[in-house]
Amino acid sequence: KNGWPKPCIQAGGRSRQCPAESGAQPGHSCPRHENRVLKKDPQQDYHLEYAMENSTHTILAFSRELHTCDTNDKSITESTVRIIWAYHHKDMGEAGQNYHGSNRGSKSLRLLNPEKAEISSASLPYFDLTNKDVPIPDKDTTYWCQMFKIPVRHEKHHVTKVEPLIQKGHENLVHHILLYQCSSNLNDSVLDYGHECYHPNMPDSFLMCETVIFAWAIGGEGFTYPPHVGLSIGTAGDPQFVLMEVHYDNPSYIEGLIDNSGLRLIYTPVLRQYDAGVIEAGLWVSLFHNIPPGMPEFVSEGHCTLECLEEALGAERPGGIHVFAVLLHAHLAGRAIRMRHFRNGEEQKLLAYDDEFDFNFQEFQYLKEERTILPGDNLITECHYSTVDRIRMTWGGLSTRNEMCLSYLLYYPRINLTRCASIPDIMEQLQFIGVKEIYRPVRTWPFIIKSPKQYKNLSFMDAMNKFKWSRSEGLSYNELVLKLPVNVRCSKTDNAEWSIQGMTALPPEIERPYKTEPVICSSSSCLCCSILLTLLFVVHVTARTIGNMRPFV
Repeated sequence: KNGWPKPCIQAGGRSRQCPAESGAQPGHSCPRHENRVLKKDPQQDYHLEYAMENSTHTILAFSRELHTCDTNDKSITESTVRIIWAYHHKDMGEAGQNYHGSNRGSKSLRLLNPEKAEISSASLPYFDLTNKDVPIPDKDTTYWCQMFKIPVRHEKHHVTKVEPLIQKGHENLVHHILLYQCSSNLNDSVLDYGHECYHPNMPDSFLMCETVIFAWAIGGEGFTYPPHVGLSIGTAGDPQFVLMEVHYDNPSYIEGLIDNSGLRLIYTPVLRQYDAGVIEAGLWVSLFHNIPPGMPEFVSEGHCTLECLEEALGAERPGGIHVFAVLLHAHLAGRAIRMRHFRNGEEQKLLAYDDEFDFNFQEFQYLKEERTILPGDNLITECHYSTVDRIRMTWGGLSTRNEMCLSYLLYYPRINLTRCASIPDIMEQLQFIGVKEIYRPVRTWPFIIKSPKQYKNLSFMDAMNKFKWSRSEGLSYNELVLKLPVNVRCSKTDNAEWSIQGMTALPPEIERPYKTEPVICSSSSCLCCSILLTLLFVVHVTARTIGNMRPFV
């Protein structure tokens, strides 16, 4: 039917990301490429399953193999894919394809993230944990913490789904939400407190909430637990008080913002077989994690050490725990994240990975097959960064301009292990830039350097920034950091610690870089490949919107 849009759609990858100097947000159109036209591939590898349109919709469903053997096609993996779409309001004429103008957009997706069969939750009870008229300061990063009391008491229930409740228009303001279980020693007096987190004047009760029980990040949707697992609430051992931490990202310093975002927890009295737990793994968020400027590639590693897993699992679950989902987390410099798994020195298949990390699209990856973690295993969160557009050091920290390297493992059955992380030794980092001595005892943070003369009375942050970093120096520094001894973080609930906490361990000797499994590509394998990706593309157009369509990103 003439007059209704004919869309074109393409799977993009890293090559289609905007360079940092373009000023574009990740996932958005690059200013210098905005008028590029797609070229027709001489070898078409997709199969049109069906197509239809009426007065309001055009629907296309098509499929293609994950690895087509066509050098012009992008292999589709479990990593993030940036889908770009565009259409013109008129059908293609004799002159060929019409330019789409502003009728275009992009969206990051994880095409192979397996869907979970969801039991209808329409009739299930729920409760909301939402902020109430929180004023967002005109600064780039704000962490806001609010205490809540779980309303379900005295009888065990299972949370089956958690949904984000992001205030309309604040989708780019709310960067992540963490839900922490608090000490059982708290009482209702803490409920009056809402305050900026990690602030000198924050309530002391905030320090009694360190066990992550759920995590959501920008771009993610609701999370549904598998049918045999749920988040336990209602018993004495379950969270009674929780702290909700919301990270607001306001790089434009917009004034007068008021937010009411939060989470909805849907639960059931019909109990499931297992209680779910969360382990935070990776690099302890600290200035000890740092990345030199001007580096096209820099790798950081956070270790969930065999010593921590040996003690915690050996004491509580010698038969191991079962991981069913993973959330990988970094900030703006992040380019790729991998969760590596070792057993008896032998590397297993990657637990989770995203080689096309998008800061604006972070969600739990459901594992196709649950993974068993045993006492004595090693888990390494491997983060790849690019700082080519930065002239100063990038530091581990809370701001999106700082960096993190974390993975959140959802697993069952729940044990008393909430954090399994590491931080690298700082003194050898300082020795790399020529620092010989710091003032002792350490009375300030960051600590102050005593010698040599060029760094005297500087903090280690200032000294690292003063050092003249080149790419070759950065590469040498990266090799050093990956071999440094690490301080083990191995935490229980209620601010308790396993005995291994604070001890120093050597990172395992592993193969670097990680070798991806080769894709065997031949004409026969392409013809016989039975793994297909089916995409459904729907354009909804009304008479009112034809002339004023905006990209959906």
